[in-house]
Amino acid sequence: MKITFYGHACIGIEVSGKHILIDPFISANPNAAHIDINALKADYILLTHAHQDHILDAEQIAKNNNAVIVSNWEIASYYGNKGLQSHPMNHGGSWSFDFGKVKYVAAIHSSSFPDGSYGGNPGGFVIEGEHKNIYISGDTALTMDMKLIPMRTKLDLAVLPIGNNFTMDVQDAVIAADFLNCDKVLGCHYDTFGFIMVNHDEAKKVFFDAGKDLMLLEIGESLVL
Repeated sequence: MKITFYGHACIGIEVSGKHILIDPFISANPNAAHIDINALKADYILLTHAHQDHILDAEQIAKNNNAVIVSNWEIASYYGNKGLQSHPMNHGGSWSFDFGKVKYVAAIHSSSFPDGSYGGNPGGFVIEGEHKNIYISGDTALTMDMKLIPMRTKLDLAVLPIGNNFTMDVQDAVIAADFLNCDKVLGCHYDTFGFIMVNHDEAKKVFFDAGKDLMLLEIGESLVL
């Protein structure tokens, strides 16, 4: 399983010959100016919620690749009504795709489309595939619901927001890693704009002191599980 960071909360996953893209917000992110959205491959696009900084490029990338958009009922229906392929889910439900199993799990945040229309409840994803399991938390506060995830799935990686103000901060992300029984964390949702700037060295030290590994990838950089 190959994981690529495309900035903010956008993650690419290559597994079982398929390309999955999470929360594509690239074209308006000045830190990701070197990423060409028209060159990205996507068989599936998973959307955690409807905020612009998570869906901005979803429609264009889906059209380019004839990709399936996977999200809650409201978001999936929104794109389905635009003529795009979609697969609706809701909290606690799971589905076996050709790359592995996806479960839609709880997140504590808000969710509305850029025009203010209802985007359903926010969520996260647990992806089980190719003997490696990854949790994409989406934008969320620290929540006791995270303790439920390792009861069903042994995680190899957790993707957690660390930018504070709109989501968890670094200290809460460490507690989240404890709840998840996962010591390997990929940080996201930081440095994109002024409210969520993070001192990288300090953030990594907080995790290191807790016996955990926080990875902060450069935009376009990858890791392999």
